[in-house]
Amino acid sequence: MKVDILASGSSGNCIALTAGNSTILVDCGIAKTKIEKRLMECGIEPGNILAIFVTHAHNDHIKGLPIAEKYHIPVYAGEEEWKSIKNVPEELQHPVYSESILFDQEGYGDWFEIEPFKTHHDAYDPRGYAVCTENHKVSICLDTGHVDADMLEAMKNSQVYIIESNHDPVMVEHSDYPNSVKARIVSQVGHLSNMQTAEALAQLVQGEGEKIYLTHLSSNNNMPSLALMTTVRQLMKKGFKQDKHYEIEVF
Repeated sequence: MKVDILASGSSGNCIALTAGNSTILVDCGIAKTKIEKRLMECGIEPGNILAIFVTHAHNDHIKGLPIAEKYHIPVYAGEEEWKSIKNVPEELQHPVYSESILFDQEGYGDWFEIEPFKTHHDAYDPRGYAVCTENHKVSICLDTGHVDADMLEAMKNSQVYIIESNHDPVMVEHSDYPNSVKARIVSQVGHLSNMQTAEALAQLVQGEGEKIYLTHLSSNNNMPSLALMTTVRQLMKKGFKQDKHYEIEVF
């Protein structure tokens, strides 16, 4: 499975996963025209998008959803999350429950199985997704205030982990954000700190060459080098070395 992170961060999030001639998107948090441009730069025709899966309905995850109407792409989101999504025609709306969703491109031999799992964010019905093909699994866990046992179970045995490493709590505390915003970020329904992410990955990574993408970094309350080293050091405690037992990249 080919992974293209088209956008990451508070200004917008969009991930393309491709198997053969078929692609799905997870989130569309940048303008429709930007999504089209970045897809083409990755060699992906927008008309070949099978489906869009929404993690939650904050603007940095759904801004570009008008692309669904243009190319008649079905959009999947948690059942209750549709309360916050207004820019998708009714015939393209599909609620996500707990069951996995299978896409099988007849005539191409390409298929995806998407396994949704609940996350913890201040939205109606936020989700993460484990996306499987015949021999590959990619787990995507974006905005969430913590990682629980059910989430770890859903993500285990992946070859690729795309997970937010949003902030450093000390930087949040010393930021000029209002106290209400600080409290939201570090809450159980806010965002993952670098250490929370590192601890989750330490439970998931088996040192079998997994690829880690650290995403959704705060531009004000984090630094790429800090996010990277926090996870690297935590995995080092398990005896895993970067570029030997796993690969890691920060977006």
